[in-house]
Amino acid sequence: MQLREENEVEFSRIVAFSDGVFAIAITLLVLNLSVPEHLRGSDLTDALWDQRHNLSAYALSFAVIGRFWVVHHRFFAAIVAFDGKLIALNLFYLAWIVLIPFSTQVIGDHGEEAAAIAVYAANMGAVTLVGLWMSADARRQGMLKAAPHLARAAHQRGLFISAVFIASIPLALVNSRIVPYLWLVLLVGSLSLRVGGGRGGDRSGFDEEAD
Repeated sequence: MQLREENEVEFSRIVAFSDGVFAIAITLLVLNLSVPEHLRGSDLTDALWDQRHNLSAYALSFAVIGRFWVVHHRFFAAIVAFDGKLIALNLFYLAWIVLIPFSTQVIGDHGEEAAAIAVYAANMGAVTLVGLWMSADARRQGMLKAAPHLARAAHQRGLFISAVFIASIPLALVNSRIVPYLWLVLLVGSLSLRVGGGRGGDRSGFDEEAD
């Protein structure tokens, strides 16, 4: 285990690399949007209308990645030490972040298909669960500065969020149209609520606790 204050350069490289991955992932989302060239009048209008599902998927995923980045930033702001396992878990977490543009394209192109819902939900659930794993391990190793009661509340909230995403997979088999609205409500609610009304240092999925 290395103390952050004694290895600030190495720690900064970890954070900078993570920020770069987030930046690339959120930029790749726009590559799913395109219209044929040389369209005019009603043809252009129709082409833009045909992009409505991709635009909705883009907006949702942009907000989701942005939220994950904020929580990731706050998590590392609360880290006082790090080790090889934390670096490995962070890479594992980023692997799921980078997959979001792909799952976004799938749900944009095939949003009414249960398989597309399952891919996207599994991606979101995995990001949240790996985030929980990383924060729990850092807290257990004494590398995370966080109030215990806030950390527990954040962990429970993260489990709930991941459960919603996972539960949406079988729900899509019944009615795939309502699932994206369920995710949107979950996202908006997570932006407006704070666990216990306080400030902590965890990073459980969409949690807002900060040091």
